Amino acid sequence: MTESFKSLLPMLRRFAYSLTGSTFDADDLVQTTLERILDKGIPENIEVNKWAFTVCRNVWIDEYRAKKTRTAATERPELQEVATVEDQQAIESNAHLTQVHHAMNTLPTDQRSILSMVALQGLSYKDVSSILSVPVGTVMSRLSRARSSLLEKVNSQQLGGQA
Repeated sequence: MTESFKSLLPMLRRFAYSLTGSTFDADDLVQTTLERILDKGIPENIEVNKWAFTVCRNVWIDEYRAKKTRTAATERPELQEVATVEDQQAIESNAHLTQVHHAMNTLPTDQRSILSMVALQGLSYKDVSSILSVPVGTVMSRLSRARSSLLEKVNSQQLGGQA
């Protein structure tokens, strides 16, 4: 059981970060998730990974509703001094990631969580369907809408930033 949790932690942490947008909040969410799993136990005949993602998502929803607001800590790379071409490229990459992060945070929760599970965690549509208890077709349509919205939001941010 301990070994399965060790291999699960990095995936669960990435998923938690995609939900919270903050390293500190993600760590707290993972800790709370593991506490809940250890306190309540894992049901029989349940795949631990799927169960952990479901518990993590439910804990996040509970906390989100209770707090009503979450702040995303982001760095402002445009305020850093540029020393080399590599530094400039790193800043531009960071700025693009920040744009994607902000755009992802504007997506509805159902789209953001599905996009995170499929694109970041590499889960199959069937696994996501099982975790969220929705049909595979719903996963596919939400994922399609999430990708379209994300692309549209990132492109509009880039155009707004260049004007």
